[in-house]
Order: sequence, then C-alpha cells, then structure tokens
Amino acid sequence: MLGLALCASQIQAQAQDAASFPNRPLKLVVPLTPGTTTDQIAREFADRMARKLGQPVVVDNKPGAGGMIAAQAVAKSAPDGYTILMINSQHAINPVAYDALPYDTVRDFTGIALVGDAPAVIAVPSTLGVRNLAEFIALAKKRPDEINYGSSGIGSQTHLAGAYFATQAGVAMTHVPYRSSSEVTADLITNRIQSVFTPAAFVLGQIREGKLQALAVTGPERLSLLRDVPTTTEAGLPGYQFATWFGFVAPSKVPPQIVSQLARTMKSVLDDPALRQKFADQGITPRFLMLQEFDAYIQSEMDRLGPIVKASGIQGKVKEKR
Repeated sequence: MLGLALCASQIQAQAQDAASFPNRPLKLVVPLTPGTTTDQIAREFADRMARKLGQPVVVDNKPGAGGMIAAQAVAKSAPDGYTILMINSQHAINPVAYDALPYDTVRDFTGIALVGDAPAVIAVPSTLGVRNLAEFIALAKKRPDEINYGSSGIGSQTHLAGAYFATQAGVAMTHVPYRSSSEVTADLITNRIQSVFTPAAFVLGQIREGKLQALAVTGPERLSLLRDVPTTTEAGLPGYQFATWFGFVAPSKVPPQIVSQLARTMKSVLDDPALRQKFADQGITPRFLMLQEFDAYIQSEMDRLGPIVKASGIQGKVKEKR
C-alpha cells in the first residue's frame, strides 16, 4: 500500500510540474562553439521559444569530443524539461565512430523535434581546373591518393561525407583533418587541399567571390541560394547523398506532457516565415518531426550511417574524450 501511495504521489507531483511548466529559465546546451551553424540555429530557437514560453532560454555551449561532452551533461541533468540538448547528425554517428560513449544514445534521451537539414556542397579551388563533378572524379581516379579533402576532424560529419563520397565514386582520396572550418577554407582556397564536403554556409562567400568552385549539392534538390549548382544525381552520381540534420532532445525521463509542450513550441517557431528565410539563406531546409517520430528517425539514422562509418574506416579510430 505504501508503494502505491508513493507512486500516486509521484504521478501527482509530475502532473503539477507539467501544469506549471515553465516557471523558471530553461537551458539549451549546444555541442559546438558559438558561431557555428548548429549554434546559430540553437540561438534562433532560444530567442523565439523564450518569447512564446514566457521564460528565458539560455544557450550553454559545451563543445568538444564530437558532441559527447554536451550530451553527457544533458543525459545526467534533472529530467524536468529545463535542460535540453541541440543535436545534429553527429549524434547518430558517434555510437559507431567512437570506441565507447559515456551515455546511451537511445535510452538516455527522448526526442523533442527535428527542425531541418542541410545537404553538403562539394567544393574545390577554382584553380584546380575542373568544371564539374565528372571531371573531378576523373582527376581523382587519375591521381589516386593525391587529392586531399579537408574536414573538421576525424569522425566528424564532413569527414564521413568525404569518405562516403570516395566509396561511391570509386576513388582513393586522402583525408586531412582540421580543428576549425576557417582553417579548412583557407587551405582549400590556396589549393593545399583540393576538396571539401561541407554545408553551404561555410563556403558560400568564397563560392560567390569565385575563389571556390561548387561542383554539386548532396541533397535530393538544388539549393535556392545556389540554383546553378546541380545535385549529385544530376551530376552523374545518383548513389551519393549526404546531409546534416538538426534537432532537439531531452533527458529520457522528462514527463511526456512537458516534452510535448516543448515540441509544439518548436513547431510554432519553425512556422515563422522569417526563420524559414534565414534557414534558406544558410542552405538549410526546414523539416519537422516530433516525439516518437524523431526517436525513430534517430534510430534509422544510426542504422543507415553505421555501415557507412564502418566502410569508411573511421570506426574505432576516434578515442573517447570525457
């Protein structure tokens, strides 16, 4: 009887908490540094959510270890809905790319909402002398292992995008990891590396200035900000598509009513035409899935990306950093 009474008391307390949520500031943890695309999306949502919820939403950047530092912090936080995590595709890559994780990607989180995705742009120096994707693949086949591609680090999305491209195109390329996207771009412009597979926002300015040549977009449709750049399918490589997606999760034991409220708030934020235009200007396509649908999507991405990670040779080469 005592156990039943305690259970009833806990359920009643959760219901009261949900009814008054939120009554204090929320914290949005971001796994990357300020100024990155993921951070910019998080701050756009934080500002708009704060106005809709009537409470501040404070962005807390916790970069490092491929997003594991931020994810671990949120997984261990109180499951009350006041601490949520901004994630991207790296969240689904890490379980295979790393030897071990300090949390369980499935059991320790509950999906709130997927809000968008961004295909990569395959970009090369304008001085490389190739005009399209077919010529680039031909050059890579002619010069095996001599064509370098840069990324933001071993096991990162930009690393996996390049490794997956090499597999699909049947070429041998050399991966060069960097610590920041600015270093990658600088070396690409000077032809120290010959290619990148990165979201458009990182190279758009250099493409427009003519310093870089965009060969293809790795999504199913062309980007509105790069209308003249074909998709990989149009460019002759239909088997290769790759995109970075963005979303939000919470600790797994947050009451369902609170998670649902957060998801509905994010949907209303995403419906804002001004935000959708900002997304388009960064090469991001608005896309919404919530709650169990987003959980299923994360699992499907883990299943899809796992074999790609293994085939790329990334698996086990990335060591955990707590």
